[in-house]
Amino acid sequence: MARIKNIELPNEKHVCIGLTAIYGIGRSLALTICEAAKVEPTKKIKDLTDDEIASLRKEVDTYDVEGDLRRDVQMAIK
Repeated sequence: MARIKNIELPNEKHVCIGLTAIYGIGRSLALTICEAAKVEPTKKIKDLTDDEIASLRKEVDTYDVEGDLRRDVQMAIK
């Protein structure tokens, strides 16, 4: 089970679809992350190696997602 930004990605989905479970990542950004991390977007989450998961984590960390993005949105609303 892969965890990125404290979100467990669904095992049976492709990487490009599974990354969309993280708040702030859509399909196009997921494909960009896969390309930058050199991970095949059609590979299943359960088939990822530890090195691939680490490279995905590193790449996701370069974007504002999850808690940081939620906080920014809430502050903008206030």
